[in-house]
Amino acid sequence: MRILLVEDDVMLGESMVASLSRRGYTVDWLQQGNGVELALNTEEFMAIILDLTLPDTDGLEVLRRIRRAGHQLPVMILTARDEINDRVKGLDGGADDYLVKPFALEELLARLRVLIRRRSGQTETTLEVGALTLSLVNNEVQYQGEPIKLTKNEFKILATLATQAGRVLSKEKLQQALHGWDDLASDNAIEVHIHNLRKKIDSKLIKNIRGVGYIIENS
Repeated sequence: MRILLVEDDVMLGESMVASLSRRGYTVDWLQQGNGVELALNTEEFMAIILDLTLPDTDGLEVLRRIRRAGHQLPVMILTARDEINDRVKGLDGGADDYLVKPFALEELLARLRVLIRRRSGQTETTLEVGALTLSLVNNEVQYQGEPIKLTKNEFKILATLATQAGRVLSKEKLQQALHGWDDLASDNAIEVHIHNLRKKIDSKLIKNIRGVGYIIENS
């Protein structure tokens, strides 16, 4: 699951990237606000974590611009501004959640899971697609009630497909979900990961739409 982090504090940004990555997220990090629209126009993310105090522009203006452009992905504001008026402006400006610094990592992770579940049309802490169940808390998978052991990359690919069930995702989109902007990560292994997922779970679970990509159907 790929997240866009917009945060100019280097120490906090590095800590968040490391912590989120350990929990199975792929995180792309911007330290300024003016690159956000380009990133959203060219890449695909499950959610944005957006600081309000940025060196080049106000985070609320970034939020207004991306909403005016029609981007509907969830946005979590992360800021030291803790006045009620600031929170109201953020939520009225199009944010889905608002977290004040300093914050506990576990709370950030929990709120992020809520945003992703809502986007996927789920309300529970688990994501269910047919006989497939994914825990977004523990990164655990069950199929037809039986636990399935997956590697970190296999879980990322499966979660990306499951959170967008019914939609065909290209190999490029899956590569981005796996590696983000890491240019060093060339992945001809998407097919290998898909092959292993089919062996571990069900050969019919992930369908290949020839020349287009892969899909997990809703039922």
